[in-house]
Amino acid sequence: MLRNVAAVLLDGVNPFELGVVCEVFGIDRSDDGLPVYDFAVVSAEGASVRASAGFTLQTEHGLDRLDAADLITVPAGASYTSREFPPEMLDALRRAVDRGARVLSVCSGAFVLAAAGLLEGRRAAVHWKHAEELSRRYPHLTVEPDVLYVDEDPVITSAGTAAGIDACLHLVRKEQGPEVANRIARRMVVPPHRDGGQAQYIERPLPEPGGDSVAGVLVWMEQHLDEEVTVEQLAARALMSPRTFARRFQQETGTTPYRWILRQRVLLAQHLLERTDETVDAIAGRAGFGNAAALRHHFVRAVGTTPQSYRRAFRGPEAA
Repeated sequence: MLRNVAAVLLDGVNPFELGVVCEVFGIDRSDDGLPVYDFAVVSAEGASVRASAGFTLQTEHGLDRLDAADLITVPAGASYTSREFPPEMLDALRRAVDRGARVLSVCSGAFVLAAAGLLEGRRAAVHWKHAEELSRRYPHLTVEPDVLYVDEDPVITSAGTAAGIDACLHLVRKEQGPEVANRIARRMVVPPHRDGGQAQYIERPLPEPGGDSVAGVLVWMEQHLDEEVTVEQLAARALMSPRTFARRFQQETGTTPYRWILRQRVLLAQHLLERTDETVDAIAGRAGFGNAAALRHHFVRAVGTTPQSYRRAFRGPEAA
């Protein structure tokens, strides 16, 4: 279960990447009926560490706090690509994985996991800028340079900056279901899932409504997943030409309208499979796939398993 989370810091930690894990796991959202995590910030280098932005962070927790964590997060930091890491920290990460805990890195935090030997023989994600160096220093792992994150349970690695949000929400969704992940994402004002990879330049993950934005159309699309729509129809709703709409949509979401709505339909199907007793045919209709065969085809491509197997995994054999 995902209850106890720790973020372990070194000198040079990047504030944003630390903030990502604090935002997802360190905020009490019980007023929304969401889980509350036992969250702690841990220093691997004394009572205080220097952030890369020039200020100092104080924490009361040392490495012994990691022994209780279900999840240990390793945010990125300056010079993580070339520095040596405290042996005690690497030992603590190895012990955690040995006892069944997960570890999750954000951006160059992957170098810490690699130094601990936790990426040996595994695939890993890292910021594209560091992909070549990670491959050079650790040839026995496989760097996936274009993806937002890689889940090689119990080791999860993510690419630069906001991809850490994607990885954290992915883990929440995996452990506690789409409703929890979606509600946390809504509180953070970020999408619960982004298609595409880090090679794409995403200007604004979740655009603010406005005359030159597709935000209003995104809301409409999410509410009408069971309807067939064309780019021309969506562009007309956004008061744009189809060419302008397609370009703006790519800029603001990182993907095409077709891929975006397809992913939302799969997410809706997952939710219905987990939460309802509706037949696969009925779910296919509600999610906009039309029939069970089409749902199965797209579901297997996106999730890697069939709708029936997915439902069994979440609700037990009797639910299939």
